[in-house]
Amino acid sequence: MSDYVLSCCSTADLSKAHFEERDIHYVCFHYFLDGTEYPDDLGQSIPFPEFYKKMAGGAMTKTSQVNISEYMNYFTPFLEQGKDILHLTLSSGISGTYASAVSAASIARERFPERKIYIVDSLGASSGFGLMMDTLADLRDQGMDIDTLHCWIQDNRLRLNHWFFSTDLTYYVRGGRISKIEGLFGGLLGICPLLNMDQLGRLVPREKIRTRKRVIRTIVDRMEQYADKGLAYDGKCFISHSACYEDARAVADLVEARFPHLNGKVLINDIGTTIGSHTGPGTVALFFWGKERKG
Repeated sequence: MSDYVLSCCSTADLSKAHFEERDIHYVCFHYFLDGTEYPDDLGQSIPFPEFYKKMAGGAMTKTSQVNISEYMNYFTPFLEQGKDILHLTLSSGISGTYASAVSAASIARERFPERKIYIVDSLGASSGFGLMMDTLADLRDQGMDIDTLHCWIQDNRLRLNHWFFSTDLTYYVRGGRISKIEGLFGGLLGICPLLNMDQLGRLVPREKIRTRKRVIRTIVDRMEQYADKGLAYDGKCFISHSACYEDARAVADLVEARFPHLNGKVLINDIGTTIGSHTGPGTVALFFWGKERKG
Protein backbone atom coordinates (compact mmCIF):
# COMPACT_ATOMS: atom_id res chain seq x y z
CA MET A 1 0.00 0.00 0.00
CA SER A 2 1.44 3.37 -1.01
CA ASP A 3 1.74 6.27 1.43
CA TYR A 4 -0.24 8.55 -0.85
CA VAL A 5 -3.65 8.67 -2.49
CA LEU A 6 -4.09 8.79 -6.24
CA SER A 7 -7.23 10.79 -6.89
CA CYS A 8 -9.32 12.43 -9.60
CA CYS A 9 -12.81 13.63 -10.58
CA SER A 10 -15.62 11.30 -11.66
CA THR A 11 -15.27 12.91 -15.11
CA ALA A 12 -12.37 10.55 -15.84
CA ASP A 13 -15.16 8.24 -17.05
CA LEU A 14 -13.84 4.90 -15.88
CA SER A 15 -16.16 2.31 -14.40
CA LYS A 16 -16.65 2.05 -10.63
CA ALA A 17 -15.02 -1.38 -10.76
CA HIS A 18 -12.03 -0.02 -12.67
CA PHE A 19 -11.48 2.75 -10.11
CA GLU A 20 -11.68 0.25 -7.28
CA GLU A 21 -9.42 -2.35 -8.93
CA ARG A 22 -6.72 0.26 -9.58
CA ASP A 23 -7.09 1.89 -6.14
CA ILE A 24 -7.93 5.28 -7.67
CA HIS A 25 -10.16 7.51 -5.57
CA TYR A 26 -12.62 9.98 -7.09
CA VAL A 27 -14.91 12.84 -6.14
CA CYS A 28 -18.22 13.25 -7.93
CA PHE A 29 -19.40 16.16 -10.05
CA HIS A 30 -23.16 16.86 -10.15
CA TYR A 31 -25.69 17.17 -12.93
CA PHE A 32 -29.30 18.24 -13.26
CA LEU A 33 -31.83 16.33 -15.33
CA ASP A 34 -35.06 18.27 -15.89
CA GLY A 35 -34.25 20.31 -12.78
CA THR A 36 -33.48 17.41 -10.44
CA GLU A 37 -29.91 17.18 -9.13
CA TYR A 38 -27.95 13.92 -9.15
CA PRO A 39 -24.34 13.00 -8.38
CA ASP A 40 -22.21 12.05 -11.38
CA ASP A 41 -21.65 8.69 -9.71
CA LEU A 42 -20.65 6.53 -12.68
CA GLY A 43 -24.18 5.57 -13.61
CA GLN A 44 -25.22 4.37 -10.16
CA SER A 45 -28.10 6.84 -9.62
CA ILE A 46 -29.32 6.74 -13.22
CA PRO A 47 -27.93 4.06 -15.57
CA PHE A 48 -26.28 5.53 -18.65
CA PRO A 49 -28.78 4.06 -21.17
CA GLU A 50 -31.66 5.64 -19.24
CA PHE A 51 -29.83 8.97 -18.97
CA TYR A 52 -29.17 9.20 -22.71
CA LYS A 53 -32.68 7.98 -23.55
CA LYS A 54 -34.07 10.87 -21.50
CA MET A 55 -31.75 13.32 -23.28
CA ALA A 56 -32.82 12.00 -26.66
CA GLY A 57 -36.41 12.49 -25.54
CA GLY A 58 -35.80 16.17 -24.85
CA ALA A 59 -34.82 16.23 -21.17
CA MET A 60 -32.79 19.31 -20.25
CA THR A 61 -29.41 18.90 -18.56
CA LYS A 62 -26.84 21.08 -16.90
CA THR A 63 -23.82 20.33 -14.73
CA SER A 64 -22.25 21.53 -11.49
CA GLN A 65 -18.55 21.22 -10.66
CA VAL A 66 -17.05 20.14 -7.35
CA ASN A 67 -16.79 23.21 -5.11
CA ILE A 68 -14.23 24.16 -2.45
CA SER A 69 -16.16 22.81 0.54
CA GLU A 70 -16.81 19.50 -1.24
CA TYR A 71 -13.10 19.17 -1.98
CA MET A 72 -12.31 19.89 1.67
CA ASN A 73 -14.74 17.22 2.83
CA TYR A 74 -13.22 14.81 0.31
CA PHE A 75 -9.53 15.52 1.04
CA THR A 76 -9.73 15.69 4.84
CA PRO A 77 -10.22 11.97 5.67
CA PHE A 78 -7.15 11.02 3.62
CA LEU A 79 -5.05 13.68 5.34
CA GLU A 80 -6.29 12.61 8.77
CA GLN A 81 -5.09 9.09 7.92
CA GLY A 82 -1.60 10.49 7.29
CA LYS A 83 -1.84 10.15 3.51
CA ASP A 84 -0.43 12.55 0.94
CA ILE A 85 -2.61 13.32 -2.11
CA LEU A 86 -2.00 13.58 -5.84
CA HIS A 87 -5.26 14.81 -7.35
CA LEU A 88 -5.98 15.44 -11.03
CA THR A 89 -8.95 17.53 -12.15
CA LEU A 90 -11.03 17.79 -15.28
CA SER A 91 -9.43 20.18 -17.80
CA SER A 92 -9.47 23.86 -16.86
CA GLY A 93 -10.30 24.47 -20.52
CA ILE A 94 -13.84 23.19 -19.96
CA SER A 95 -14.41 23.51 -16.20
CA GLY A 96 -13.51 25.72 -13.25
CA THR A 97 -13.05 22.81 -10.87
CA TYR A 98 -9.24 23.04 -11.00
CA ALA A 99 -9.38 26.46 -9.31
CA SER A 100 -11.69 25.07 -6.62
CA ALA A 101 -9.35 22.15 -5.95
CA VAL A 102 -6.34 24.49 -5.72
CA SER A 103 -8.18 26.70 -3.22
CA ALA A 104 -9.22 23.70 -1.13
CA ALA A 105 -5.67 22.34 -1.14
CA SER A 106 -4.35 25.69 0.09
CA ILE A 107 -6.75 25.60 3.04
CA ALA A 108 -5.96 21.95 3.75
CA ARG A 109 -2.19 22.59 3.82
CA GLU A 110 -2.73 25.09 6.64
CA ARG A 111 -4.54 22.43 8.66
CA PHE A 112 -2.15 19.62 7.71
CA PRO A 113 1.24 21.30 7.13
CA GLU A 114 3.09 17.98 7.29
CA ARG A 115 1.19 16.54 4.33
CA LYS A 116 1.85 16.91 0.59
CA ILE A 117 -1.13 17.86 -1.56
CA TYR A 118 -0.52 18.12 -5.29
CA ILE A 119 -3.27 19.40 -7.60
CA VAL A 120 -2.78 18.88 -11.34
CA ASP A 121 -4.88 20.22 -14.19
CA SER A 122 -5.22 17.15 -16.42
CA LEU A 123 -5.99 19.28 -19.51
CA GLY A 124 -8.03 16.22 -20.41
CA ALA A 125 -11.52 14.79 -20.16
CA SER A 126 -13.55 11.59 -20.17
CA SER A 127 -11.58 8.36 -20.59
CA GLY A 128 -8.55 10.30 -21.85
CA PHE A 129 -8.37 11.70 -18.33
CA GLY A 130 -9.09 8.12 -17.28
CA LEU A 131 -6.16 6.75 -19.28
CA MET A 132 -3.91 9.26 -17.51
CA MET A 133 -5.13 7.95 -14.15
CA ASP A 134 -4.70 4.32 -15.20
CA THR A 135 -1.13 5.05 -16.31
CA LEU A 136 -0.38 6.86 -13.04
CA ALA A 137 -1.66 3.78 -11.19
CA ASP A 138 0.77 1.63 -13.22
CA LEU A 139 3.68 3.91 -12.29
CA ARG A 140 2.61 4.02 -8.63
CA ASP A 141 2.42 0.22 -8.55
CA GLN A 142 5.92 0.07 -10.00
CA GLY A 143 7.11 2.01 -6.95
CA MET A 144 7.17 5.63 -8.14
CA ASP A 145 6.93 8.08 -5.23
CA ILE A 146 4.45 10.95 -5.19
CA ASP A 147 6.99 13.68 -5.99
CA THR A 148 8.32 11.87 -9.05
CA LEU A 149 4.81 10.95 -10.17
CA HIS A 150 3.69 14.57 -9.85
CA CYS A 151 6.59 15.73 -12.02
CA TRP A 152 5.94 12.96 -14.54
CA ILE A 153 2.31 13.83 -15.16
CA GLN A 154 3.07 17.55 -15.36
CA ASP A 155 5.64 16.78 -18.05
CA ASN A 156 3.53 14.23 -19.97
CA ARG A 157 -0.13 15.23 -19.69
CA LEU A 158 -0.19 16.88 -23.13
CA ARG A 159 0.97 13.61 -24.69
CA LEU A 160 -2.46 12.12 -23.99
CA ASN A 161 -4.29 12.55 -27.31
CA HIS A 162 -8.07 13.08 -27.33
CA TRP A 163 -10.07 12.66 -30.57
CA PHE A 164 -13.88 12.82 -30.75
CA PHE A 165 -16.61 12.56 -33.35
CA SER A 166 -20.37 12.85 -33.13
CA THR A 167 -23.22 11.61 -35.30
CA ASP A 168 -25.71 13.87 -33.51
CA LEU A 169 -24.95 17.60 -33.64
CA THR A 170 -27.84 18.77 -31.44
CA TYR A 171 -25.84 19.33 -28.26
CA TYR A 172 -22.77 20.69 -30.02
CA VAL A 173 -25.01 23.39 -31.49
CA ARG A 174 -26.62 24.02 -28.11
CA GLY A 175 -23.19 24.37 -26.50
CA GLY A 176 -21.97 26.76 -29.16
CA ARG A 177 -19.22 24.51 -30.53
CA ILE A 178 -21.01 24.33 -33.89
CA SER A 179 -23.22 27.07 -35.37
CA LYS A 180 -26.93 26.50 -35.97
CA ILE A 181 -26.38 26.73 -39.73
CA GLU A 182 -23.55 24.19 -39.57
CA GLY A 183 -25.76 21.94 -37.48
CA LEU A 184 -28.66 22.18 -39.90
CA PHE A 185 -26.62 21.43 -43.00
CA GLY A 186 -24.50 18.90 -41.16
CA GLY A 187 -27.60 16.95 -40.24
CA LEU A 188 -28.97 17.09 -43.78
CA LEU A 189 -25.67 16.02 -45.35
CA GLY A 190 -24.72 13.42 -42.74
CA ILE A 191 -21.63 15.36 -41.65
CA CYS A 192 -19.86 14.10 -38.53
CA PRO A 193 -17.48 16.69 -37.04
CA LEU A 194 -14.09 15.42 -35.88
CA LEU A 195 -12.74 17.28 -32.85
CA ASN A 196 -9.79 17.05 -30.52
CA MET A 197 -8.40 18.73 -27.42
CA ASP A 198 -5.78 21.43 -27.81
CA GLN A 199 -2.85 22.30 -25.53
CA LEU A 200 -5.14 24.36 -23.28
CA GLY A 201 -7.53 21.46 -22.77
CA ARG A 202 -10.27 22.93 -24.95
CA LEU A 203 -12.42 20.90 -27.34
CA VAL A 204 -11.72 22.19 -30.88
CA PRO A 205 -13.44 21.21 -34.18
CA ARG A 206 -10.84 20.03 -36.71
CA GLU A 207 -12.62 18.48 -39.71
CA LYS A 208 -16.11 18.03 -41.15
CA ILE A 209 -16.40 14.50 -42.45
CA ARG A 210 -19.34 13.12 -44.37
CA THR A 211 -20.74 9.73 -43.35
CA ARG A 212 -20.32 7.65 -40.24
CA LYS A 213 -18.14 5.04 -41.99
CA ARG A 214 -15.65 7.65 -43.16
CA VAL A 215 -15.32 9.40 -39.79
CA ILE A 216 -14.68 6.05 -38.08
CA ARG A 217 -11.84 5.40 -40.50
CA THR A 218 -10.51 8.96 -40.15
CA ILE A 219 -10.34 8.93 -36.37
CA VAL A 220 -8.18 5.80 -36.52
CA ASP A 221 -6.05 7.47 -39.20
CA ARG A 222 -5.38 10.24 -36.70
CA MET A 223 -4.22 7.67 -34.18
CA GLU A 224 -1.78 6.29 -36.72
CA GLN A 225 -0.57 9.85 -37.38
CA TYR A 226 -0.13 10.94 -33.76
CA ALA A 227 0.41 7.81 -31.62
CA ASP A 228 3.79 6.98 -30.12
CA LYS A 229 5.66 4.81 -32.68
CA GLY A 230 2.79 5.08 -35.19
CA LEU A 231 1.53 1.64 -36.17
CA ALA A 232 3.99 0.12 -33.69
CA TYR A 233 2.14 1.81 -30.80
CA ASP A 234 2.41 -0.48 -27.78
CA GLY A 235 0.55 1.51 -25.14
CA LYS A 236 -3.03 1.28 -23.93
CA CYS A 237 -5.98 2.64 -25.88
CA PHE A 238 -9.28 3.71 -24.32
CA ILE A 239 -12.56 4.65 -26.01
CA SER A 240 -15.65 6.24 -24.50
CA HIS A 241 -19.08 6.66 -26.06
CA SER A 242 -22.50 8.15 -25.34
CA ALA A 243 -25.18 5.57 -26.15
CA CYS A 244 -23.56 4.48 -29.43
CA TYR A 245 -21.72 1.30 -28.52
CA GLU A 246 -21.80 -0.08 -32.06
CA ASP A 247 -19.83 2.91 -33.36
CA ALA A 248 -17.37 2.62 -30.48
CA ARG A 249 -16.95 -1.08 -31.17
CA ALA A 250 -16.32 -0.37 -34.86
CA VAL A 251 -13.53 2.06 -33.91
CA ALA A 252 -12.07 -0.43 -31.42
CA ASP A 253 -12.09 -3.25 -33.98
CA LEU A 254 -10.29 -1.09 -36.50
CA VAL A 255 -7.70 0.02 -33.91
CA GLU A 256 -7.03 -3.56 -32.82
CA ALA A 257 -6.61 -4.66 -36.43
CA ARG A 258 -4.31 -1.80 -37.38
CA PHE A 259 -2.16 -1.67 -34.22
CA PRO A 260 -1.02 -5.25 -33.48
CA HIS A 261 1.27 -4.30 -30.57
CA LEU A 262 -1.36 -2.68 -28.33
CA ASN A 263 -1.03 -3.24 -24.60
CA GLY A 264 -4.14 -5.37 -24.26
CA LYS A 265 -7.48 -4.89 -25.98
CA VAL A 266 -9.09 -1.49 -26.44
CA LEU A 267 -11.09 -0.62 -23.33
CA ILE A 268 -14.55 0.82 -24.08
CA ASN A 269 -16.21 2.97 -21.41
CA ASP A 270 -19.38 5.05 -21.20
CA ILE A 271 -19.14 8.81 -21.41
CA GLY A 272 -20.40 9.85 -18.00
CA THR A 273 -23.26 12.12 -17.15
CA THR A 274 -21.18 15.30 -16.74
CA ILE A 275 -19.44 15.15 -20.11
CA GLY A 276 -22.50 13.52 -21.67
CA SER A 277 -24.73 16.41 -20.57
CA HIS A 278 -22.79 18.53 -23.07
CA THR A 279 -22.15 16.02 -25.87
CA GLY A 280 -25.53 14.30 -25.83
CA PRO A 281 -25.88 10.82 -27.36
CA GLY A 282 -23.92 9.85 -30.45
CA THR A 283 -20.35 10.79 -29.49
CA VAL A 284 -17.33 8.47 -29.71
CA ALA A 285 -13.96 9.47 -28.23
CA LEU A 286 -10.58 7.81 -28.84
CA PHE A 287 -7.60 8.19 -26.47
CA PHE A 288 -3.95 7.14 -26.69
CA TRP A 289 -0.45 8.31 -25.78
CA GLY A 290 1.36 10.12 -28.56
CA LYS A 291 2.79 13.37 -29.82
CA GLU A 292 2.46 16.36 -27.54
CA ARG A 293 -0.51 18.59 -28.28
CA LYS A 294 0.72 21.90 -29.69
CA GLY A 295 -2.41 23.69 -30.81
